[in-house]
Amino acid sequence: MQLTLTLPVLCAIPLAPLVGSVIAGFFGTKLGGDRIGHGACQFVTILGVMIAFVLSCFVLVQVMDGFYFNGTVYRWMQLGELNLDIGFLIDPLTATMMCVVTFVSLMVHIYTIGYMQGEEGYNRFFSYISLFTFAMLMLVMSNNLLQLFFGWEAVGVVSYLLIGFYFERQTAVFANMKAFLVNRIGDFGFILGIGLLLASTGSMNYDVIFSQNTALAAQVLPGTSWSLLTVACICLFIGAMGKSAQFPLHVWLPDSMEGPTPISALIHAATMVTAGIFMVARMSPLFELSDTALSFILVIGSITALFMGFLGIVQNDIKRVVAYSTLSQLGYMTIALGVSAYPVAIFHLMTHAFFKALLFLAAGSVILGMHHEQDMRKMGGLWKYMPVTCLMMLLGNLALIGTPFFSGFYSKDSIIEAVAASHIPGSGFAYFAVMASVFVTALYSFRLYFYVFHGKSRWGHASSNVHDEREHAEQGDDHVHHGLNPGQKPHESPFVVTLPLILLAIPSVIIGFYTITPLLFGTFFGDSIFVDIGKHPAMKELAEEFHGPASMAVHALTSPVLLLVALGVLTAAIGYLWAPKLPAKVAEAFAPIKKLLDNKYYLDDFNQAVFAKGLLWIGGVLWHRGDQKIIDGFIVNGSAHVVGRFAGVIRHLQSGYLYHYAFAMIAGLAVLLAWVLYAYLPFVR
Repeated sequence: MQLTLTLPVLCAIPLAPLVGSVIAGFFGTKLGGDRIGHGACQFVTILGVMIAFVLSCFVLVQVMDGFYFNGTVYRWMQLGELNLDIGFLIDPLTATMMCVVTFVSLMVHIYTIGYMQGEEGYNRFFSYISLFTFAMLMLVMSNNLLQLFFGWEAVGVVSYLLIGFYFERQTAVFANMKAFLVNRIGDFGFILGIGLLLASTGSMNYDVIFSQNTALAAQVLPGTSWSLLTVACICLFIGAMGKSAQFPLHVWLPDSMEGPTPISALIHAATMVTAGIFMVARMSPLFELSDTALSFILVIGSITALFMGFLGIVQNDIKRVVAYSTLSQLGYMTIALGVSAYPVAIFHLMTHAFFKALLFLAAGSVILGMHHEQDMRKMGGLWKYMPVTCLMMLLGNLALIGTPFFSGFYSKDSIIEAVAASHIPGSGFAYFAVMASVFVTALYSFRLYFYVFHGKSRWGHASSNVHDEREHAEQGDDHVHHGLNPGQKPHESPFVVTLPLILLAIPSVIIGFYTITPLLFGTFFGDSIFVDIGKHPAMKELAEEFHGPASMAVHALTSPVLLLVALGVLTAAIGYLWAPKLPAKVAEAFAPIKKLLDNKYYLDDFNQAVFAKGLLWIGGVLWHRGDQKIIDGFIVNGSAHVVGRFAGVIRHLQSGYLYHYAFAMIAGLAVLLAWVLYAYLPFVR
């Protein structure tokens, strides 16, 4: 019996993870009396995500056959002529995102069984990640800005819970609060953009807004000479800067490593950080009409891609290296959006989701094998003990650096070619950024690989563990990475951990080869993404130069891009395999630059000094002078004081003698009579 793609089936896709989350979160925790155990919680949540994945694959097949859906599920509220609906838009862009989100989420769920085994809050974690999947699905399936904003905020709230999963640690609490507050800055711009579009079009539905895009482009913001569409698009992108961690709103993402590794993979690979990229691609009919907004996007993405990559070179925490890699690759996607290569951005989003999830989960496997050690300086030579994890990490890195025939090659090389073909202001700087980032990416990726899996063993030394614990204690970090004790050896992770790595490695290697033609140069996306080829010919020029995935990979063997990749890998091999003392000498020679990178360009210090302390000072002034002196002292207490003084004066009139009250009545009557005579009898005046 063939499944029919009806509204109930579509509703089942986001609701299945939600049901699993509710069951695990209520019946599997103290909230519901701990009525079900670990096995039941992991079963219902994995089943829910698996149902969502299978149905998403079915949706993708139906969409490829020409099925589209744009309709309302139910009407939430009606305000005058404004309808606030919950609805779905199913098209190729949505179907692609649904499959990516549910597949990566399914792998993370399975991986969590092994990684989180024995952890307090095991059931709660499964509930959170299923809820995270539900929120992301609601975001990508929405057909209006209201539901998009709901999913947008929901992934933010759940990420807050997941980053602070170890809520007894001060660092985790600081990290989740930092993520929450930084995202609120971006969301302020996002909601302003939504408000401008609502005020101008009278609707929040995509189809209504897109049908008025030319009229929007002709309008100016009231009271200014600025294009209303440009302002709205920049405001929307500010929201994307928060969610997709673009400079300078990127500061929350590295600190999100305080959460368990499975959620690091889910946040960085397929859910939260990709929301901004998806949103801009979805709103392409608006962004295409504003070169100013596209140029702004291009410059921000270029800064993020290059300068965040530099930070990955100096990191020693294995998860933070991969985290800064995510920042750099998000910059690549944003650059693609800025040159109107929206299909290329989504293509790289898809390939990146697979190999970045692979890298994070492989890093988690290393952490398990090293007894929760994350410092790469205390690793080395692990390929003998963790051969499967070593191979998976190698495949993920080869995809990340853009090795020909690997999936990352096709998407990254397409971005570089699109930038080279673009004439949008800022494209020159963007081309330099993406080319320089090729070398930087290869350097930090294989620095990690060589440092962790090759070279001499640097683990199992008592002195290093004591120093590590003292260092964390001095920093006030409650999370001490114990590492291996003397005599202990690393071990390969269990099959439930390595299986998701193998399944993620397959698309990381081959999916780019098989999907580049339909996604970039075919009709797959159809009208779900709009590109004005006349104004922005990057996609057209890419199509003219493309002669098939095999030819593209062979041609790259003689390109300067591959040379930069090779130089990056060679530099990593020299510094971390053949001449391990060289990096320290280079760092000493370039001490000011090293200090700048170690302090992350001092952006955290700047934010703390200017925004955090500045807002505290403003809050103190408002509290002391505004609240205490003006509101409490003058308005509340002042009015009470005036009333009390007035009552203190007039209370003397209340003597209790009857003749005093009779005299007051007669006097009042006389005054009233005099006023009437004066007002109505002219001869009295």
